[in-house]
Amino acid sequence: MAAHVVATVDEIPPGQRKIVEVDGRSIGVFNVAGRYYALRNTCPHAGARLCEGTLSGLVTSRSPGEYTYERDGEILRCPWHGWEFDVTTGRSWFDPDRTRVRSYETTVEPDPPPGPRPGPYVAERYEVEVRRRYVVVHV
Repeated sequence: MAAHVVATVDEIPPGQRKIVEVDGRSIGVFNVAGRYYALRNTCPHAGARLCEGTLSGLVTSRSPGEYTYERDGEILRCPWHGWEFDVTTGRSWFDPDRTRVRSYETTVEPDPPPGPRPGPYVAERYEVEVRRRYVVVHV
């Protein structure tokens, strides 16, 4: 499995996300209380850009009139039809055994993996002009 540097930890504060392109795939990277999770940015229901949806938590109840809000920032709601997915696993909330979105392993590394490093690269450039049949470079 290839490793791709997509951000520094400062670029994705807690409770936030960053949507990146990796090998032609749109992927949302989420910071949930200092832990990072990555999900494919496509809802399995109708193809919406899932990772642009609302992040929330769960309301649970043990008895009538008693409510508890849990797992703040761990539930992602599709912006088109409201399907909910667990950011930490990619499993849907309504049918976790059969409906899920692809999740990817994430790690925080002290140094980028070996290999080409992301730019921006700066190339040395010179003005070039063509005069009749002569090419002139201005240095």
